[in-house]
Amino acid sequence: MSLLDSLLEERIVAILRKVPSNKIIPTVQALSDGGIKLLEITMNSEKALESIYETRQIYDQNEIFIGAGTVLNLKMARDAIEAGAQFLISPNLDLSVISYAIERNIEIWPGVMTPTEIVNAWNAGVNAVKLYPADKLGSQYIKDIKAPLDNIPIIATGGINIENLEMYFKAGTDAVGVGGQLVQQGMIENNRFEDLKKLAEKFVEIAAYGRSPL
Repeated sequence: MSLLDSLLEERIVAILRKVPSNKIIPTVQALSDGGIKLLEITMNSEKALESIYETRQIYDQNEIFIGAGTVLNLKMARDAIEAGAQFLISPNLDLSVISYAIERNIEIWPGVMTPTEIVNAWNAGVNAVKLYPADKLGSQYIKDIKAPLDNIPIIATGGINIENLEMYFKAGTDAVGVGGQLVQQGMIENNRFEDLKKLAEKFVEIAAYGRSPL
């Protein structure tokens, strides 16, 4: 199964932003145990490159996929790929970063907002885009965008939580990126990894059905 296939099947990318480096492995393990298979470690996190490298050494690529988030420029893209990132995600659209990743057969899902940016990214060769910030644009915006652009997979990111997850899937988003509402710093700081696992399971269950379970 390709990475894109996994994205469209799993429908959730967990965003690990500024998770302490000494808590990365237990955090990844808890999320994985909860059913999360795609995880991004943001480049503005403490020792991000070391965390990407360490995680890739531990987990088989068929078990989970580890990517780099907040990739803003070519240097970040280069460093992340060298560290072992299997995919790149950015909050912005940078055609040079897209080209660099595609040349190396690395999936890249850039941040977009407008129909023009979405189509420009698609024409540049990406297989999916990150619609950001989703909470400011709203689920109706996604529904409207998907009407003419239903062939382009969209990852809604920004403000996604357990309460509105179903709404975004109903609007037509193909996947979601979830940060602090899933990867909760309080749980991590207090080593409540079993609670983190259970929370991940709730997100996964909704994603599996596209709605809250009965």
